[in-house]
Amino acid sequence: MSLKAFHLLFLSASVALAFAFAAYENYRFWELGGTRGDLLLGFLSSGLGFGLLIYGFVFLRKTKHIEMI
Repeated sequence: MSLKAFHLLFLSASVALAFAFAAYENYRFWELGGTRGDLLLGFLSSGLGFGLLIYGFVFLRKTKHIEMI
């Protein structure tokens, strides 16, 4: 496994984890009557997820000349 593939694997896992945590925190706030901290963590985690997605696309564009395997 190349370093590029390894990087993309962990990047995709990080994006999935960030959005899952955001969904959990937003659920806690809206359905369980959580605190403003839950809402803030949900929005921050969503922002992190979108930031990681943008980083992933920039990374792919910069390393398109490098093979995956």
